[in-house]
Amino acid sequence: MNFISIIMGSKSDYEIMKNCADTFEKFNVKYEMIISSAHRSPERTKDYVKEAEEKGAVVFIAAAGMAAHLAGALAATTTKPIIGVPMKGGAMDGMDAMLSTVQMPAGMPVATVALGKSGAINAAYLAMQILAITDKELSIKLKEDRIVKAKAVETDSKEIEVLL
Repeated sequence: MNFISIIMGSKSDYEIMKNCADTFEKFNVKYEMIISSAHRSPERTKDYVKEAEEKGAVVFIAAAGMAAHLAGALAATTTKPIIGVPMKGGAMDGMDAMLSTVQMPAGMPVATVALGKSGAINAAYLAMQILAITDKELSIKLKEDRIVKAKAVETDSKEIEVLL
């Protein structure tokens, strides 16, 4: 069974990453969600990745703040795609997490999305797009979602537009 794994560095990341899980539920995409820290529980993190791969994890989403080492730790542990969601907080309000997540050494890629809620939602969409490469039903759902979003823009515009 293919699924996506969401790993958060701490419980404080849950309120943001719930948006990622909610997006998967909207599309009926299977996922797991756990808390595991690259620094405080490195063996748990490593063991979980191995177990998740054996169960069918196709993509890993890593949410972490400050040093944001989690995405890099996952990239070092698996060759599956990693999507990093830098979390706000700390002295630099998330900039440190963003830089830590995006600055990976060559050969250890981590796709990095925006901070916060938008990042969590975009991580879900990117993971689903990866799954949709081989899942035609999901591909169709994603295309339909784009059409709905485009129509919503047109509807919003008609409510306020002034044209000559």
